[in-house]
Amino acid sequence: MNILAAMEEFDHEELIFFQDKDVGLKAIVAIHNTVLGPALGGTRMRPYASEEEALKDVLRLSRGMTYKAAAAGLNLGGGKAVIIGDPKKDKSQTLFSVYGKFLNTLGGRYITAEDSGTDVNDIEYMFTETDYVVGIETSHGGSGDPSPFTALGVFQGIQACCSRVYGKDGVRGKTVVVQGVGNVGGKLARLLVGAGAKVVISDVDAGRVEQVKRDLSVEAVPADQVFGVACDIFAPCALGSVLNDATVNQLQCKIVAGGANNQLERPEHAEQLRQRGIIYAPDYVINAGGLMNVYLELEGYSRERAERMTRGIYYNLMQIFQLSDQMKITTAAAADRLAEQRLEKISRASAIFMPHKKDIVEKMRLRRRH
Repeated sequence: MNILAAMEEFDHEELIFFQDKDVGLKAIVAIHNTVLGPALGGTRMRPYASEEEALKDVLRLSRGMTYKAAAAGLNLGGGKAVIIGDPKKDKSQTLFSVYGKFLNTLGGRYITAEDSGTDVNDIEYMFTETDYVVGIETSHGGSGDPSPFTALGVFQGIQACCSRVYGKDGVRGKTVVVQGVGNVGGKLARLLVGAGAKVVISDVDAGRVEQVKRDLSVEAVPADQVFGVACDIFAPCALGSVLNDATVNQLQCKIVAGGANNQLERPEHAEQLRQRGIIYAPDYVINAGGLMNVYLELEGYSRERAERMTRGIYYNLMQIFQLSDQMKITTAAAADRLAEQRLEKISRASAIFMPHKKDIVEKMRLRRRH
């Protein structure tokens, strides 16, 4: 893989590799864009099949974070990190402490949080070595686990989609397939059941499926059959690229709205969904609740304010649906248009916003002292 060419294609600012063989750490940090503020995005830990696979993932994810922050109206840039390893076998306090030391050398250009394969405990280990983490325990002035807010935002987005398709925003009586019932998908399933939806779940982790089935009394389908289940709403909450040549035509739903990042394998899959009459909620808009939540740590955390901001995802999506209609473009293209307009406006006045970037970094340094 031509790394510089890949960076140029996605318009990245920085790509940093780090390893420590003594603790088994192999990490990549991608900083996509810092026009709006320091780059913020979670650290993902996965047993990638190759370094090239890890690199592709971190490049796509970091770009998505830029668009997510811009579309949500946050003064943050986009970044992401991946650790190559199996979170079930390779985690250790030492590994995350060493990783935290590495992050500290970036001087606040990149701020991290938990992501797939990492949790609050891992963030706490990083926090012993660097200030540049969010999602820390509430006892340290943090907001804790962001996944409830991601799930709440997806739930709000699903209601917006229902309002668009069915004329009212309730999910009562609707059948929702939740693909992936980890931290976000499991909490989303609980919200949906509580609101009266019929929920069908699927996950590659059989133990996780059985637990959610017991807790919520929902149905389950095998992971390789999930795309063909007849439903009203399909909610992808696992990994990316699930909407692709092999799956889009299998869908039997009116709405695709879920918490996974980079759901579209390629932009043309959004057009295929539109041609089939399926409303697609752009992933980085509907799953922005977790980012909104941790962002407030940088300003002084308030759970009430985080919930209020997250509920605004409903209106963000309604705006995108309206722009999609007006311009006769896909909802994915409409979301990109809104995000790019904000980036362009701020870029032209970037000197005005530089103090804000410095303020965020300084607040993070001072947080530990209080």
